[in-house]
Amino acid sequence: MTLSVSLQDKVVLIVGGAGSIGAAAAMEFARGGAKLIITYRGPELEAAAQAVLQALPGKDHSAFDADVADTKTLTVLRDEITNRYGRLDILINAAGFTKPVPHADLDALDDDLIDRMFEVNWRGQFATIRTFAPLLKSSGNGLIVSLSSIAGTNGIGSSIAYCAAKAGIDVMTKSLARVLAPQVRVLAVAPGVVDTGFVPNRGSDFNQKAASTTPMKRIGTVDDIAAAILSCATLLTFSTGTTIVVDGGRAL
Repeated sequence: MTLSVSLQDKVVLIVGGAGSIGAAAAMEFARGGAKLIITYRGPELEAAAQAVLQALPGKDHSAFDADVADTKTLTVLRDEITNRYGRLDILINAAGFTKPVPHADLDALDDDLIDRMFEVNWRGQFATIRTFAPLLKSSGNGLIVSLSSIAGTNGIGSSIAYCAAKAGIDVMTKSLARVLAPQVRVLAVAPGVVDTGFVPNRGSDFNQKAASTTPMKRIGTVDDIAAAILSCATLLTFSTGTTIVVDGGRAL
């Protein structure tokens, strides 16, 4: 029995690939022989994106500026990928945004912040999938992996709006898995607490407390999450429409 699928020469787009989890996933796929396309948002992140590219093994990788909240930039990116690579096999939605708001402070979660939270974390992921679905279908064996969170099921996260957006990712994953099958599989990966700077002003004291209340007695690493994303492509080839939890048992 073959236990894995080859990634050799697969074309993989990681939206938000300049971020911590996106960069770790890019490294795993590049080690498997894939051609990586990563996106970043704005000139302030271009240097970080180029650093990710320089670290990747293999060749024919590229980075593009694109904003998931602006669909026009996604269609430009689709044209660039079509012209340069002629195909797309795997899409990883790793772009995201959050701002901590205490759940009891209802007034602090104003309309503008709610709109921004859903614009990036839900609408942006859907818009990306909508834009690239035709290319993924054409591959005949496409895969979409979206970054969710256990906040979407336990309701505990950086804000109520963030929790709701991530719950929406889980539902979207189920809905799209039905309509894009059998040409494209759709999965989500839901981390627990991960050792990154994604949540502003969250320091080592928070991480230590989270580790002590997690059954595995540590918080996640970007490599833990990247390994789960990689498994969606190489091992879980009969799985679609489900969310894979990678949290060390924190949601128990």
